[in-house]
Formats: sequence, C-alpha cells, structure tokens
Amino acid sequence: MNNSVVLPLIIPLLTAILLVFLPHRVRAQRMIALLGVLGNLVAALALIGQIDRNGIQTLHLGGWAPPYGIVFVADMLSGLLVLTTSVISLFCLWFMFRSVEKQREKMYIYPLFQFLLVGVYGSFLTGDLFNLFVCFEVMLIASYAMMVLGGSKRQLRETLKYMMANILSSALFVAAMAYLYGAVGTLNMAHLSQRVAELGQGGMLDVIAVLLLLVFSLKAGLFLFFWLPGSYSAPPAAVRALFGGLLTKVGLYAMIRVFSLIFYHDSQVTHTWIAAMSAATMILGSIGASAYRDVPRIINYNVIIGVGFVGFGLSLGAVHAWDGIIFYLLHDMLAKTLLFVLAGMLIAAAGTERLQDMGGLIKRYPLLGWLIFGTMLALVGIPPLSGFPGKLLLLRSGIEAESYWLFGIGLASSFFVLYSLLRIFRMAFWGAEKDTKVDKGMGEEGRAQRAITGMAPATLGMFALLIAMGLAGERVYGLVRQASEVLGNAALYIDAVMKG
Repeated sequence: MNNSVVLPLIIPLLTAILLVFLPHRVRAQRMIALLGVLGNLVAALALIGQIDRNGIQTLHLGGWAPPYGIVFVADMLSGLLVLTTSVISLFCLWFMFRSVEKQREKMYIYPLFQFLLVGVYGSFLTGDLFNLFVCFEVMLIASYAMMVLGGSKRQLRETLKYMMANILSSALFVAAMAYLYGAVGTLNMAHLSQRVAELGQGGMLDVIAVLLLLVFSLKAGLFLFFWLPGSYSAPPAAVRALFGGLLTKVGLYAMIRVFSLIFYHDSQVTHTWIAAMSAATMILGSIGASAYRDVPRIINYNVIIGVGFVGFGLSLGAVHAWDGIIFYLLHDMLAKTLLFVLAGMLIAAAGTERLQDMGGLIKRYPLLGWLIFGTMLALVGIPPLSGFPGKLLLLRSGIEAESYWLFGIGLASSFFVLYSLLRIFRMAFWGAEKDTKVDKGMGEEGRAQRAITGMAPATLGMFALLIAMGLAGERVYGLVRQASEVLGNAALYIDAVMKG
C-alpha cells in the first residue's frame, strides 16, 4: 500500500478548509490557494514516478482488504489525469487572480475551487463505484456554487438547468448502483470485473450497463449535452476555463473505466450504443459550432465535438484506440482550457461576446490573436502540435476496425473545428476595429489590458506544453502505452487491487 496515493485529495481538502476561515483576506487566500495547487503538482509528479517504477499503486483505507472497505487506485491513466488536472488548476487559478473582481474573491470562490479539485482527483483515483458517486457529488456541489456566484439572472437560470440535469443523472446513478449491488453483491471495481465475468454479461447486467452509460453521458455531455452550451456560458471566464477543461472529462474517465474494466464482455450492446451516441454528438456539435455567432457558445460546442471524438475511440475498443483515447484526452484537457482562457481574454479586450461586433484586434493584441490561431491548429490536429498523435491513433483505429462511417464523421468534425475557430480568428482580429466598451465581467476600465498582459507568460507556457506534447510524442506515448495496457487487460488492474 502507498499512502501518497491519497495526497492529491488531502492537499486541496485541507487547503479548502483553511481558506473557509479567511473570506475577506484576499491576498492570504491567493497565497494559500497557490501553495495548495503547487503542492498538488509536486504530489502528482511524484505519483507518476512511483507508478512508472513500481506499477499500479493502491491504498486500502483502514487496512481493510478488498473487496471490503474503501480503496484508492493509481494506475498510469489515473496518474496522468491527476498530473494534467494539476497543471490546469494552476493555470486557471492564475487566471482567476488576474480576472476575477475582489468582491467575488471574498465570496468563497477559492475554497470552492479547492473542493471542486477534491471531487475531480477523487473521481480519478477511487477504486469503488459508490466512492466515485460521492466524489462526483463533491465536484458537482462545488461547481453549482461557482456557476451561480455573482447572482445574475443568466447565472441563476443556467445553474438551475445544470443542477436539474445532474440531479437526474445522480438519481439514476444511485439506482444503477443499487441494481448492480443486488445482482453481483459488490461495488469494488476490481471485484465487479471478476463477478461480471463469472456471471456473464447479459440480461439484467446489460440493462445496468446501459443505465450507467446514460448516467455518464449526461455528466460528460455525450449526446445528452442539452445543458452544456448555456451552462458553460454563464460563469466568469476563469470558471468557464476550469469547467471546460475538467468537468466533462471526469464523466468521460468514468465511462472509460467502467466500459474497459467491468462491462466489456457484450460490446454488441454497450459499444453499439456508444458508437451511435458519439456519431450524433460529433454531428450536432459541429452544427452548433458552425451556427452560433457568439464566442462562448462556439467554444462550448467545440467541447461537445471533443467529447464525441473520445466516445468514437471508446466504441472501437482496439489497442491503438486506447492509446489514442488517452493521448487525445490529455491534449484536449490542456488545449480546451487554454482556448477558454484565450476566449475570456478576447471577450474582455473586445467588450462583447458577439463576433459581429468585433474586429481589428490584431493591432492591439497580436500575441492573443496568434495564440488563438496556434491553439486552433492544435485542436484540429496539425503536426507537430499535441492534437496530432491522438487524432492519428484514433482515426487509424477506425480504419483498422472497418468503422468507416465513424472514421468519416470524426475526420469531418475536425474540419468543423477548423472552420468555427478560424471564423473567430478572422472576425475578431482582422478587418476594421470597432469601438466597444471593456466587458464589465473583467472589472473596471483598463483591467482587460492588465489581465491580458499579466496572463502572457502563463498562456505562452501553456501553449509551449501543447508543442512539447507533440515534439516529445514518443516519450509521452511511453507513458500512454502503460496506461492503455491496463485498459486493454483488466487482469492487471484486478491483480493490483485484489492482491495488493
């Protein structure tokens, strides 16, 4: 057992508790929150090193042997997602320092930020399905508060929609777990894998699998994304960036884990559903990204396209598909976070969200414009940027699996990503400059310029990561390969947990 497995949860939890007692001391809150995020980054790097050297790490709380008690499991997939989350949280926290008004900083935004991270890290590291539900709820409760913080009518409306969708999915999650426990007598993921294999997936277990698919699809925005475009447009730009980089990815991770470890025996049922939902998600996301003329919704529909693309890989279940899913997921988390931050800076600089009211910003903000252009190329999958290896592996898997229709939709969706983001670049940065006031969401007059200037090193650093992931693709692929081996061979995960 390795006690350091739980460090990514303990650090933000203790940080959040401490921050609750300092609501009006903004500078102290900033310093403590920053130290907490940096501590988590160090813990994530150390955890990756331990997994790389010694294999899957486990922790059985209270010393209870599995399948009894609570177990935390860190395989390479969990470790990479924890590390990526730590990088994203540091980037988003720095953007909060630069963009969020002091009044909002006194309304517990930093404790909520840390509690949200507790839920995200816990979801990635738990080895128990009920504990996954608990971590989901911790993350969601914090996200409700962060979304509504500020109290505008738009925020209240979209938060209500977001809460209703997630309350429904959580109720279905509890029902699915109750039926699953009644059918197999356990909720430990490794033990579930053994029991489902022994009993044979079919009948009632297929129904439960489809029910869990609906639950995770609601949380990830796979086909059931009706809540996402509006909800992710309501909060401040820094909160949008955090949500866009992390929340849907937690739902995708749960889907990947459950349908690679537990319900993988009857792919004619589960994976056929995933394939159909992924195709519809990519098509509808492409239509939405092309149809809208305001920046937040265009970006939000690009998130939906990315979710569908990961679902496309999951529906294949091939060796190269697992590699592609993990590589693409890591890239998408980083690139979408950067895109949301750049979009927030663009809106602040232009003073409007509407593309038709923007123009000529390349003269005043050349770095911002070219960073948006570079991030667009990464999301499309242009080499040598980070999007290329993952997309190549996924599209190759589609051809190898003879799933030509999904391959065609996945390839076409990349062109819609290019079209929608290129339209933002063209309309916002070229043409005649238009006279607009600075967006009030960024604070007083001139705050936009200071925020953009202050974020320049961070955005350049984040974009450098996208370049590094592409150029150092072979090294990253070595870690990705370790993660995909566990997804492709459930026995490795089961042995590590049950014999740990």
